[in-house]
Amino acid sequence: MPSSLSESRESAPRASTPPDRPVQLLDASGRRVPHAPYDDYVADVTGDQLASLYEDLVIVRRLDVEATALQRQGELGLWPPLLGQEAAQVGSARVLRPDDFVFSSYRENAVAYCRGVKLTEMLNVWRGTALSGWNPYEVGMATPAIVIGTQALHAMGYAVGAKLDGEDSVAVAYFGDGATTQGDVNEAMVFAATFRAPVIFFCQNNQWAISEPVTLQAQRPIADRAPGFGIPSVRVDGNDVLAVMAVTRRAVEQAREGGGPTFIEAITYRMGPHTTSDDPSRYVDPLEREEWAGRDPLARVEAYLREAGILDDALAASIARRADEAAAEFRAGCTEQKDPDPLTMFDHVYAEPHRGIDEQRRQFGEYLDSFEGGEH
Repeated sequence: MPSSLSESRESAPRASTPPDRPVQLLDASGRRVPHAPYDDYVADVTGDQLASLYEDLVIVRRLDVEATALQRQGELGLWPPLLGQEAAQVGSARVLRPDDFVFSSYRENAVAYCRGVKLTEMLNVWRGTALSGWNPYEVGMATPAIVIGTQALHAMGYAVGAKLDGEDSVAVAYFGDGATTQGDVNEAMVFAATFRAPVIFFCQNNQWAISEPVTLQAQRPIADRAPGFGIPSVRVDGNDVLAVMAVTRRAVEQAREGGGPTFIEAITYRMGPHTTSDDPSRYVDPLEREEWAGRDPLARVEAYLREAGILDDALAASIARRADEAAAEFRAGCTEQKDPDPLTMFDHVYAEPHRGIDEQRRQFGEYLDSFEGGEH
C-alpha cells in the first residue's frame, strides 16, 4: 500500500478521443441497437431488471413533478427540476455499490433516490428546515454542492484516499455542462490523471447552463477535453438508461482494477427550468424542446418493454400507483415538517464551546424576545 501521494503515481492511462457517435443501445423508438463493446456490459440485464429501472424512472419523474408543484404552492423555497435527465441519473447510480461514494450538484435527486436517501431528506433544505439534507455516510452520497463544480475536487480527493487505503471503492462526481468551464473541474481532472484516482467524472450535458447554450462554451464535444488531461472519455445517449448503465459499468470496472479515472458525457436535455425561479420560455426555442421530447427517456424503455411482452397495462398501472404513493409520502413529508427553533442555527458552528457564538446566541435570543409573544 502506498504511504504517500507521490508513491501512488503510476504511468498515465492511454487517453482516447471519444467517437463521434454516442453510445446508444435503445433508440428513441425503443428499438434495441447493437453497440460493441458495450452490449457485453448489459448482457446480464434481464427483462425484469429493465422493468425495475423503468419503475425507477417513473417514480423519480413523479417525485420531481410533485416537488415542482410544492414550490409553486409556496411549500418549498426553490426546486431544481431534473425532468428529461432521469435515465442519465438512474442508469449510472444503479451501477454503484454501497461502499462507493457520490458527490453531486443540486439536480441529482434521482441519484439520491437510488442511493437510498429518505424522501423527506431530499426536501428539508429546500423548505428551509435544515442546514443539510442527510447523513452522507449512511447512503454513500455527499449532500449537494451548490457552488458549481466544487464536488469534482471532493470526489477526486475521496478517490485518492480510497486508493491509499487499499480499497476498491469508486467515487463519482456529477456535474453539468456549465461546470466544465469552472477551474475546479479542470483541476480535479489534472490530479485524477496524475494519481490515477478511481473516480468517474459524470457530465450531464443537458444543453443549457442556465440560459447559456452549450454551443457557446464548447466548440467541440465536451468529452474531447478529457483526453488532454490523460483521461479516457466516452459520449453516451443520456436518455438511454441501458447505454448509460453500460458505459458506467465499464468505467467502474476500469477504476476498480486500477485503471484510473474516466470522463462520461451523457447527452441529454433539461426539459424544464434551471430552477423554479427560472423562465426558460425567454430563451428556449420551443421547436428544439419539442424535438427532444421525442427522445424521452421513459417512453423508449416503455416501448421496448411492451414490445418484449414484459410490460402490460396491469404492470404499468401498478408502477404508476407506486409512483403516486411515493409522491404522497413526499408531499406529506414536506408539509408536515416543523420549523426549527431559530436559535438552533448556532448549535453546530464549532465542535467545542465558543464564547463568540455564545454571545451571538444570547443577543439573537434577546432580539427574538423583543417581539410580542417572544420567549427564548
